[in-house]
Amino acid sequence: MGRGRERASRSGIQIWRIVKFKVKSWPSEDYGKFYNGDSYIILNTYKEADSDELNYDLHFWIGSQSTQDEYGTAAYKTVELDTLLDDKPVQHREVEGHESELFLSYFKSFTMMKGGADSGFRHVEPTKYEARLFHCRGDRKRVVVTQVPLNRSKLNSGDVFILDLGLQIYQWNGAECNKDEKFKAVQYIQNLKSERHGKPKNETLEEGLISNNHHFYESLPVDGEDDDDDDEEDDSGNFTPTLFRLSNDSGELTFSNEGEGEIMKSGLDSSDVFIIDTGKDCFVWIGSGASREEKQNSMAYAHKYLSGTQHPLVPVTVVKEGKETKALRAILN
Repeated sequence: MGRGRERASRSGIQIWRIVKFKVKSWPSEDYGKFYNGDSYIILNTYKEADSDELNYDLHFWIGSQSTQDEYGTAAYKTVELDTLLDDKPVQHREVEGHESELFLSYFKSFTMMKGGADSGFRHVEPTKYEARLFHCRGDRKRVVVTQVPLNRSKLNSGDVFILDLGLQIYQWNGAECNKDEKFKAVQYIQNLKSERHGKPKNETLEEGLISNNHHFYESLPVDGEDDDDDDEEDDSGNFTPTLFRLSNDSGELTFSNEGEGEIMKSGLDSSDVFIIDTGKDCFVWIGSGASREEKQNSMAYAHKYLSGTQHPLVPVTVVKEGKETKALRAILN
């Protein structure tokens, strides 16, 4: 990331992966592919239509199986890059399966896979390849491809699934899937074949038009453990917005509940940091006079706080006073 400032002088996306406490550039051909065993840093540099000034959105993405050391390093390095860019970026925490719309909008194709990047299968050896099942779901706006447990119970009529056996790839179209999911699956398979120099063969299957003893079904176990694929319950539907203050006015950092219900902008103090939890999003508001200690610890406190709630994976956005995002302005009264 040593060239981060130089490379951020032009519009576009840049991605880095955390490897043993170090930041490594992520290949551009793999942008949009994320492994749940890793953590990543994503920088979006852009200009507003009526301005030549560069703006930044800086995200760190946490895979569900990423270690605490990895996402801790990602969070620290994100703050470091933010400082390098003169505190101009809007910082965001993203968690696998709960990504913000802004984050997903960067990618034409968004794929979540199991394992770490070092276990990727760009070079296929039939005797060593581990079969993978992918779930394609979405609409015209966006289709997300997610690796799911290799199990027949994961199939459903409303979506498209890809069974990747290395040198044989199947596209299974559910009876009620939409054309966007089909199209995205075709694109995904073509990319896989390209990565493997055209060696794999592929076949498209329609639900209800193939026999139960087809190789596709025989390659999928009928039962098995699903514990890592269940959606978590959350309390965001009936959650009351809550305001917290992070301050070191007493000489040490304190984190206090400032009240629930309607959040008033007049209740925010420029000398401190405030965390606003809506149940669906979490905002960290940095006062213009907040201390360096408060700023540096704000994301860590938000992360720790959320880990004790029923909605720990919601996106977190860090904004500076006077540069509030549209989403935050809609909340403050």
